[in-house]
Order: sequence, then structure tokens, then C-alpha cells
Amino acid sequence: MSVRRYGSPLLLALMGAAILRISLFSELYLRYVQASLRPYLVVSGVVLLLLGVVMAVVRRFSPAGAEHAEHAEHGEHGEHDEHGDHDEHAEHGGHGHDHHHGPRVAWLLALPALALLLFPPPALGSYSAGREAAQRAAQGVGTFPALASGDPVELTLAEFSSRAIYDSGRSLRGRTVRMTGFVTHGDDGTWYVTRLFVTCCAADATAGKVEMRGDDAPPVDTWITVTGTWHPKGRLGSDAAWPPVLDVSSVKRVEQPADPYEQR
Repeated sequence: MSVRRYGSPLLLALMGAAILRISLFSELYLRYVQASLRPYLVVSGVVLLLLGVVMAVVRRFSPAGAEHAEHAEHGEHGEHDEHGDHDEHAEHGGHGHDHHHGPRVAWLLALPALALLLFPPPALGSYSAGREAAQRAAQGVGTFPALASGDPVELTLAEFSSRAIYDSGRSLRGRTVRMTGFVTHGDDGTWYVTRLFVTCCAADATAGKVEMRGDDAPPVDTWITVTGTWHPKGRLGSDAAWPPVLDVSSVKRVEQPADPYEQR
């Protein structure tokens, strides 16, 4: 089989297989896009895979493809046996050179697909979070709906942060809350539970964090579930209220969730 002849179909099939690998046969796609985009990824992967197969079949049975295959099988002998043909090729070397190296350059496109197929990169973590400026909810100060009854109450990082910074009703006061996120460290010895918020995909991720007090810091990028109580800080809606603070009562290490991002 000529690699040049089937290069384009193989690239399409490889890209399709890589997309299906992360979207249909695993939940790795959640590291890159929201769950609602999964059907589009699956369809794209299937289409690319089918296109690759169809192109390979067409090239295999088309008259031009058969002629090309015969030329590829005997071309090498022709070059060495017929010196005159070699000289003629040299006279037109510009065109031959471009044709020879074009497919090689195209194969560089296979590297991202192979990486995605064999070594999917991890979810964004502390490095991405550390580059983000303070990101706060868009709403102003006001009252929030009552929290669910019973302690501890499960909250996302965004929910806790919004209530801590903007809730004039102080719904967090006296309540025990539980949140999950990964650990980041500050320059002054402080540490935080952090989550990345996405609107569409990992490319638009922004960071939110809650400062932890009362317990030792786990290693950076460790995923934990933390329980504690809100520690009021600063005037509502002001820069002094960010980041919100939690007085920690317990810390439990957990596995990274299948969907590591919170939706904005």
C-alpha cells in the first residue's frame, strides 16, 4: 500500500478515531468542552472516519488510482535503470520536489490526532488558575434564595462565592457547607480550593477560588472535598470580600471528577 496514495484517507480516519476515542468511548471530552456538545463530537468523528474509508475505497478502485499504484511499484526500478529518465526528472526538479515533500509535511497533521488518541492531555489545573485575575459573579449585591435544609449543604464553588460576596441576606451565616475542587497555593502561604468555570469549552475557562483557613495545605492540584463554615470578610460587593474564606473542619482527598469544570 502506497503511503502517499492513502495518506489523506488515513489522516481523516485517524482524526475521526481520535474524536470518537474521547467522546463516544470515554468521558475525556469533558476536559475540553461542555457535556451538551458530546453529540456533535460523536457525529464529527463518525463523519471523518467514514470519509477516510470512502476516500480509500475510491482511490483503490479508480482507474487513476490503479495507474498510480502500478507506477509506485515500478517507479524505483525505473529511476535506477533509466539514467535518461532521471536526468529528465532533474530538469523539472521544482515540480517533483514539491510533490515529493508535500505529503510529508501533511503527515505532521497526524501528530495532534495521535496525541489525542494515545495520550489525552489532563484537564486544566493550577497553572491555568494562577494566570487568571479575580473573577466574580456579574450580579450586584442582593438577596439569594434560601439554602437547602440540613448540614452540610452541598454547594459548587461558584454558588458559595456568589453568596459570600453578594448575598445581603447572609444565607451562609451559621451553615456548614461542603465543596469540591483542586488545591492551589498563594505566595504568602495561603491555600485555596479552586475550580475553573467554562461557558463553552476549556479555551474560555476562568478561575474561581475560596481561601481555606484552619488546616494544612495539601499538595498543589490535589482534588479534595472540604467541609467548613463561611468566614465573613470585607464589605459585600467590594474587592475586600474576594476571595471568600472558609473555616475548614475537614478535608478529604478525592479523585478528579469526570467533568472537572463548573458551568458559568
